[in-house]
Amino acid sequence: MERIDEIDAEILRLLQENGRMKRNAIAEVVGLSVPSVSERMRKLEERGVITGYHAVVDPKRLHFDITAFIRVMVDSSEKYEAFVERACELDEVMEVHSITGEGSHIMKIRTPNTTSLERLLSQIQRWPGVHGTSTSIVLSTFKETRAVKAVPMELYAYKEEEALLSA
Repeated sequence: MERIDEIDAEILRLLQENGRMKRNAIAEVVGLSVPSVSERMRKLEERGVITGYHAVVDPKRLHFDITAFIRVMVDSSEKYEAFVERACELDEVMEVHSITGEGSHIMKIRTPNTTSLERLLSQIQRWPGVHGTSTSIVLSTFKETRAVKAVPMELYAYKEEEALLSA
């Protein structure tokens, strides 16, 4: 089984806090050489623990003033895959999740204004299999993060499990 240790967890914490942190600064914090830190980061990337490095952009500065969550009711499992593909293609869609409860999917979207939100909703509601939507507009955001708490652990081997489930 693959594991991450305390040093890997600290490297993950540091990178999630500041993805541009220089390797020599990371090495200083964790008490390793720069080549050792580079090797650990490479292994974390190869094992799929680190999946990328991204800039965090303020959407309001780019005129994306509306954040909304759209619950979508897709009426048939045969339309499920096509729905997910279409949703993932839209630039306004930040996240797409399959859910329990009210609806079959929830999407987090960002759009410039209510006119563009209305246009997006009209587009989604015309997709085959979509028989309803319910939208909540965000008024204020107090916390928004992609950071995940990393501690020493055995890595979850979900790729193997998912392959077994789909077989």
